[in-house]
Amino acid sequence: QVQLVESGGGLVQAGESLTLSCAASGSIFSSDAVGWYRQAPGNERELVARITSVGNTNYADSVKGRFTISTDNAKNTVYLKMNSLKPEDTAVYYCTLVRIWGRTYWGQGTQVTVSS
Repeated sequence: QVQLVESGGGLVQAGESLTLSCAASGSIFSSDAVGWYRQAPGNERELVARITSVGNTNYADSVKGRFTISTDNAKNTVYLKMNSLKPEDTAVYYCTLVRIWGRTYWGQGTQVTVSS
C-alpha cells in the first residue's frame, strides 16, 4: 500500500507562485512514476505534470514553462513548483503514484485558488 499526503495549497493572486508537496509512504519502488493532476469544478481531472523513475517529465500544454515537477527521493517527496499562476489554474490538485504495471494511487487533494 501507498499513502500520499499533499500540502502547500492555498489562495494566491494571479502572477504569484506556489509550491505543492506530496509525501509518499508505504511500499515505494524505484520504478514508480509520480505526478500531479488537477480538477476544477465542472471539469474532468487532467494531468498537470508527471515524472518517471528515470527522470523523464511531461507537462500539460497549459502549464509548460510555468510549472516544474521534481522529486527528492531521499524524502520520498514530489514537488510541483507553480509560477505565474493564473485564475484558470484554480483547482484541486492531486498527487499520484503509478506502478510500472499500472496501479495508480491518489492523494486526498489540495485546493489551489488563484484570484484575479
